[in-house]
Amino acid sequence: MTTRAKANRFVTAFFLLLGSGFALASAGDARPVSGTAAVRIRAAEPSPSLDATQILASTTAGQRIVAVGDHGVVMLSDDSGLSFRQASSVPADTTLTSVSFVDRDHGWAVGHGGVIIQTSDGGEHWTLQRKDVSVDQPLLGVYFKDRQNGWAVGLWSLMLETKDGGMNWLPVKPPIPPGAKKADRNFFSIFGDGRDGIYISCEQGLVLRSTDGGAVWSYVETGYQGSLWAGLALPDGTLLVGGLRGNIYRSDDHGVTWTHSATDFTTSVTGFSVDHKGAVFASAVDGVVFESGDDGRTFQGHQRSGRESLTAVTATSSGKVVLFSQSGPIK
Repeated sequence: MTTRAKANRFVTAFFLLLGSGFALASAGDARPVSGTAAVRIRAAEPSPSLDATQILASTTAGQRIVAVGDHGVVMLSDDSGLSFRQASSVPADTTLTSVSFVDRDHGWAVGHGGVIIQTSDGGEHWTLQRKDVSVDQPLLGVYFKDRQNGWAVGLWSLMLETKDGGMNWLPVKPPIPPGAKKADRNFFSIFGDGRDGIYISCEQGLVLRSTDGGAVWSYVETGYQGSLWAGLALPDGTLLVGGLRGNIYRSDDHGVTWTHSATDFTTSVTGFSVDHKGAVFASAVDGVVFESGDDGRTFQGHQRSGRESLTAVTATSSGKVVLFSQSGPIK
């Protein structure tokens, strides 16, 4: 099997995890959408059962947990995940794949249909900032450094930037990866170190990094050849990326070099979170939860009896670890 064929297989597996919602084209080709009526974006409707809704990303907004997923569902919890309710209004019913907050009030979420939505009240109400149904190119990650400066990334090297809080989103032309003829790598997640470092986990073991707040971007190789689905910067600046078969890589020099972190399960990593004591948690498929007490150098995993496909994890300020799956929050 060629390297490109392997990459396509990995990408296909990733989108099977994300669920249906668009047709997967071959890597490098954004598929035009014929007939916009089939992909018309409407306001999200209340879900009849939060326990049956796939969640794909979660984060905290102050003390609140905000989680997003299928059909434009946004779930909110104000009791450390003991109970969830839906946001009052969401303007898009497409699958939401990533969410980022800069404080307890201001946040953004992205998803299929090129959708970007924004909230200024902690996730209760959302407004639509962007959509693009002319091409089958979903957004998979979003990161805001502050209320004004943010980035959204997605399939086939799609990268957008805003400098005015999302009022305007402009395309960013990423560099060509090593050994490639064009910029065609898939961007799965984007995260920052709270300063000027911004990092994008990609397919084929690549990380796209900027150390100057997004002015200049360059690829670095982690030493892995598979897709990296998730990433996290720890409070001390340590970087972690994880993906297929339990592979987690760590950098303590702003992404210049990466070392493999020891894990005891070979099940794919889908999300990271760090608690107030510095413990790192990673969600994974097949019901595995990884934990690290040494800044991500090593991870110990335990497998839940239900073996749910875990899709996201958030550690709350109270010390509770909240997990999400293809069937909503784990209780």
